[in-house]
Amino acid sequence: MWRLKVGEGSGPWLRSTNGFLGRTAWEFDAGTGTPEERAEVERVWREFADGRFRRRESADLLMRLQYAKQNNQGKHHHRRLPPVKKLEEKDKVTEEIVLASLRRALDQFSSLQSDDGCWPGDFSGIMFIMPGLLFALYVTRSLDAVVTPEHRREICRYIYNHQNGDGGWGTLILGSSSMFGTCSNYITLRFLGEELDANVALTQGRGWILSHGGATLVPQWGKIWLSILGVYDWSGNNPIFPELWLVPQFLPFHPGKFWCLCRMVYLPMAYLYGKKFVGPITPTILALREEIYDMPYHKIDWGQTRNTCAKEDLVCPRTMLQVWTSLYKCVEPVLSNWPINKLREKALNNLMEHIHYEDDNTQYLCICAVNKALNMVCCWAEDPNSDAFKRHLARIPDFLWLSEDGMKAQVYDGVQSWETSFIIQAICATDLVSEYGQTLKRANEFMKKSQVLCYLLII
Repeated sequence: MWRLKVGEGSGPWLRSTNGFLGRTAWEFDAGTGTPEERAEVERVWREFADGRFRRRESADLLMRLQYAKQNNQGKHHHRRLPPVKKLEEKDKVTEEIVLASLRRALDQFSSLQSDDGCWPGDFSGIMFIMPGLLFALYVTRSLDAVVTPEHRREICRYIYNHQNGDGGWGTLILGSSSMFGTCSNYITLRFLGEELDANVALTQGRGWILSHGGATLVPQWGKIWLSILGVYDWSGNNPIFPELWLVPQFLPFHPGKFWCLCRMVYLPMAYLYGKKFVGPITPTILALREEIYDMPYHKIDWGQTRNTCAKEDLVCPRTMLQVWTSLYKCVEPVLSNWPINKLREKALNNLMEHIHYEDDNTQYLCICAVNKALNMVCCWAEDPNSDAFKRHLARIPDFLWLSEDGMKAQVYDGVQSWETSFIIQAICATDLVSEYGQTLKRANEFMKKSQVLCYLLII
């Protein structure tokens, strides 16, 4: 049975500056759980699957079931509150009714607080996060080292639960089907061992891709990931010049001027583009080359696919001011050949310094799951046996979250400080602070220990 563990961490490749406070990880233990608990988990799984088109979001029921048992001896468990009564339009709302309702809500929040004072929870809903992490594991030949059979079952459950009625997958769980979402999740299922034979859902996913023009219409991030995997050619990408990071920082187009998330995602992308990195070509990769295109792979004109994008994915139409094609034809050949390619080598080394700097400063969690996966591939491409790569692998569980809809990957490793700060403010906004002193004390300790503190030594 799956159990959520909070504030724990051990092993030679994990590091923390606050004792892993707030760290969440779901672990499977086949020997835990009573028959009643297992039946309850099966029920919530089944109910979500049956109603998945009516309600697409999960409600963290697995965590709530665990905490209901774990915290049922809390301070307020045996408090006598008036029975819940639904108020009619004509009913008078008294102070006693409001206070009883507030106490029920705060009792519920207190029961969901972890031992280290935070409130863990799901922060996902983006359908290309898990594919990115699994793509990174696949190309670094680490999939089996991290993803157990139990993980595979729950990840597949999540992907199938969020497949749209037309057979495709959206970029978001609430979105209509897109080429990026469908290609990403179709390939993920194939990496997890799912086969087309007699698999109706997988066949429908492939049918959506082919009926909408094939994977050559995937948008830029999809093209980059498919190139890394070896199911798309790097020449079908618009350039992401590593040399940009070498230009003077006062120039307006220096990547240091980009928004932080944009900058940190395109940093490893530029490295992998500059190296034209391609993972191992396995039988599954060769099969995918035949499955996701509407023409033979060797006949695709990659130059013509560089600017293509499915209408379902197109957010901003391309204009004549964009000069990517001319940059690829005129600038890329110069930068890729001797003697100018010496500059590229310098640029790639510079990018790896930036990547290692971010990895070290974030304990290999990075700014988000998107660039964490890309940084991990970069570290493996530089040295498959490096400590940096091993530390990246150890942090994959931090991003995995389990709910009644299956196992998904979170955008970040969690939002514990965010949630805890708002809950503290909510409790303090009531006149019931004295009744929830222990809850607030644990939350306050969590917030204090979660701060980044700088000490100035004056000699």
